[in-house]
Amino acid sequence: MSDAVSNVLRRQVLDLYREVDAEVAAAGPVCLASGRCCRFKEYGHVLYLSNLEAEVLLAGAPPYEAPVSPDFCPFQQGHLCTAREPRPLGCRIFFCDPSYQETAHALTEKYLSRLKKLARERGVDWCYAPLHHFLNEAKAPRPRDEDQ
Repeated sequence: MSDAVSNVLRRQVLDLYREVDAEVAAAGPVCLASGRCCRFKEYGHVLYLSNLEAEVLLAGAPPYEAPVSPDFCPFQQGHLCTAREPRPLGCRIFFCDPSYQETAHALTEKYLSRLKKLARERGVDWCYAPLHHFLNEAKAPRPRDEDQ
């Protein structure tokens, strides 16, 4: 993918994220800041994302230690996300709030369809895989600050 296409796609994905965030806020799910959403194995979660989302995440996330385990998110520090701005759809839409689950499913389907359409329009192959797949396949995972 050329840099120009890549930059346009990143902007389009970030625009889509703003729409997602507005819809999620309007739905009003409750977050108890437990951090369960990021401890995948402990709570039976798998965070899937597309290659478009992975590119945005990798361009804007802080350094992380590789290899990345499928058990937890390397960007969770305490109960806080250190990759909040470039986080993928799954992170933006998922909440433990039981009254929100149907809305979360509908939003996920809606915005995944939009991401697939963006990929198709730009002639980009579609890949949908767990977070650790993309982080471990990144060309050069960046070391954490204390490793430098």
